[in-house]
Amino acid sequence: MAENAPQDWLERFLVGDRRALARIITRVENRTFDVPLLMQQIWSRVGRARVIGVTGPPGAGKSTLVDRLLEHLRARGQRVGVVAVDPSSPFSGGAILGDRVRMQKHFLDEGVFIRSLSTRGRHGGLARATRDVIHLLDAFGFDVIIIETVGVGQTELDVMKVAQSTIVVLVPEAGDTIQVMKAGLLEIADLFVVNKADREGARRLGNELQAMLHMRASADWEVPVLLTEAAAGKGTAELLERIDAHGALASSHDEPSARESEWRDILRDELSARLERIVGDGHLEGIARRVRIGEIDPYGAALESLADADLLAHLVAAGRGR
Repeated sequence: MAENAPQDWLERFLVGDRRALARIITRVENRTFDVPLLMQQIWSRVGRARVIGVTGPPGAGKSTLVDRLLEHLRARGQRVGVVAVDPSSPFSGGAILGDRVRMQKHFLDEGVFIRSLSTRGRHGGLARATRDVIHLLDAFGFDVIIIETVGVGQTELDVMKVAQSTIVVLVPEAGDTIQVMKAGLLEIADLFVVNKADREGARRLGNELQAMLHMRASADWEVPVLLTEAAAGKGTAELLERIDAHGALASSHDEPSARESEWRDILRDELSARLERIVGDGHLEGIARRVRIGEIDPYGAALESLADADLLAHLVAAGRGR
C-alpha cells in the first residue's frame, strides 16, 4: 500500500484485509490528521460487537484469563478482537509488553486479532486511541472485543466508558478491601473475579467483596463474585456465562449520554491536535518566543492566542485543507 493512500487502506479494510486493519490502527495511534474522516466512513458498521473490559492490578492473571475466554469464544465460532493496553516505554513511547508475548497460540487463528496499545502516559488506564480501535475492530466484523487494561488504580477507570461489561480481576493477596473501595472498583465492576483461587485467602476475599457489594445501592444487575483458576481453566466457562447474562441486560439499555461523551472527547482531542499542528507550523512561534524570553506570561499569551482572529481562521483552514 502506498504510504500516502489512506483511502486505499480503507477500501481494503472494508473487504476484510487484516493488513489494512493493522495499518489503519497504526494511523489512529499516531493521530494523523485524517483519522476523523476515516472513522466517519466506517461509522455505519459500528455498534454490533460486544465489548468486554478486563482490569485489575498487575499480576492478577488478566492475560491468562483473557486467553481462556478466547478459547471459549472461539469454540462457539465467534470472532474476537483483543486490545491489550500496556505501559509506555520511557524511551520510545511504545508498549513495553508487545502483543506477541501474549496469547501466542491464537496468532495463527484468522478469527482472532490481537493488538497492543501504549498508554503513552495517558491517565485513566487506556490509550487515547483505544476507543477508535474498538470501533475499527467492530466495523471489521469481530463479534466480541476484549479490552485488557494496563492495571487499575484510582485514576485508571476509563475502561468503564468503553466496555459494556467490565470484569475486575483480583487475587487473594489483593490486601485490604478498603483499598479496593478507594480505587473505585465497586463503581466500575460488573463482575468480580478472584483469580488464582487455589491460593489461601481466596474465599475470604470473595466473601468480603460480597459483603461490600451488599452496601451498594440496588440496581438491575447483582454483581457476582466468581472464583477462578485461569491457568488451569477452572471457573472460566461460568465466567463467560455471567458475561453473557450481563451483556443481554446491557444491550437493552440505550446510552445516548455515552455518545455525547464520546463526541466531547473527540472534539477535545481534535482541537488539541490542531493547535499542536499550528504551533508546529510556526503560526504561534512569535508568541512562543515572547513567552520564552519573559516578555509575556503564559496565561496572557494563551489569552492573546485564543483571541487572535487569525488563529480562528487558521483552525478553520486546517480543518478544511488537511
